Amino acid sequence: MSDRKLRLGAFIMATGHHIAAWRHPGSQIDSGTNIDHYIEVAKTAERGLFDQVFVADSPGLWFEGDDEAFSRQGRVSHFEPVTLWAALAAVTKHVGFVATASTTYEDPYLLARKFASLDHISKGRAAWNVVTTGAENVHGNFGYDKHPDPETRYEKAHEFVDVVKGLWDSFEDDAFSRDPASGVYFDPAKLHTLNHVGKHLKVKGPLNLERSPQGYPVIVQAGSSEPGKELAAATAEAIFTAWTSLAEAQAFYADVKGRLAKYGRRPEQLLVLPGISPVVGRTQEEADAKWAELQKLIHPSVGLSTIAPFWPGEDLTKWDLDAPPPYIPQPPLGRNSRAHVVLELARRDKLTVRQLYEYLAGARGHWVVVGTPQKIADEIQTWFENGAADGFNVMPPVLPESLDDFVDLVIPELQRRGLFRTEYEGTTLRENLGLERPVNQFTVRKQKAA
Repeated sequence: MSDRKLRLGAFIMATGHHIAAWRHPGSQIDSGTNIDHYIEVAKTAERGLFDQVFVADSPGLWFEGDDEAFSRQGRVSHFEPVTLWAALAAVTKHVGFVATASTTYEDPYLLARKFASLDHISKGRAAWNVVTTGAENVHGNFGYDKHPDPETRYEKAHEFVDVVKGLWDSFEDDAFSRDPASGVYFDPAKLHTLNHVGKHLKVKGPLNLERSPQGYPVIVQAGSSEPGKELAAATAEAIFTAWTSLAEAQAFYADVKGRLAKYGRRPEQLLVLPGISPVVGRTQEEADAKWAELQKLIHPSVGLSTIAPFWPGEDLTKWDLDAPPPYIPQPPLGRNSRAHVVLELARRDKLTVRQLYEYLAGARGHWVVVGTPQKIADEIQTWFENGAADGFNVMPPVLPESLDDFVDLVIPELQRRGLFRTEYEGTTLRENLGLERPVNQFTVRKQKAA
């Protein structure tokens, strides 16, 4: 048995990660706005002893393509994540909550307040997935004339995270005495005003909320581009990423861990969590049949819409679906990390257009594993024990059915191998992930000045 334990998150995508999941009888068809569905899923994840549940989010519609494909999308309507997690915190006790929020389009003061509130409400189970928003159809929702370029977005993101952390440190940990006998509620000397003036942001502070149970909600980053890896090395405590081969995952793992030292950080302070979309069957034949059933539900217009962003300006309807793409382009600007995975997959495996969109329909370029609990556990163990992952972001193809399958069949197999916990270790998400509680920067300054 190893002392090192696998970290698992449940990545919740409404009806499931397969693009046609909403048509499947094992899904909850209106799940994007069905709170009872999310309660069920969160409780299942907690029953499976998952570290966290996670929802991706965008401040705009998730779609690029024509009306034919648009009309067949099952992800058009969905909750804002911090609001959702605040509700689910009341009906769970252990599982953590990762909410996506954009440094490009959110306000740092309001974001800091929302996430600190969620950490208090959940008693220390909140996490912020830091994104810069790659979608170019969002800027009009916020009064901008155009979407910022990647360099500007990532430059602002570094500053934004620093500002939010500074706001979370507004009150020292012991600022509130709340002493009825003396009549003193808190010590104003332990309240600090940020007064940040930077290239992109000007934020005075302080935050009107005391320091949260975790000090900071856990900082997560999703993405594998060069600036994304640098942002993760500088700021993140977990990184979500997408790879389809052990060798690629190992290279990424070594790369991002190797960047930590220049920021004064140790390798164990950043957890690398690739996505895995498991299709679980008690036999291989049962798993294959489940996968085939899902693939039959893909309408060609929807399938082509999944690969259209990687061939910008091309009319894919003219292509032969059962032949390879006519050419493999360079990754489009702003989508380099995911496009690399998709285009390399098409090149490496010589996939036809249909095969490529069928693969992407499963989990948008993440690793899909179809098989028995033993086979899926074997794959997870191989990556975990060979420098490719500290754990996984589990992406159920259909919800709630596929998460039930994973919890009931795969989790016990991982536990039998001594890879995964049999009970929660702590009360906060940080404790369960094995992450340190950050010290208050203003307290450190006072101690150094003393």
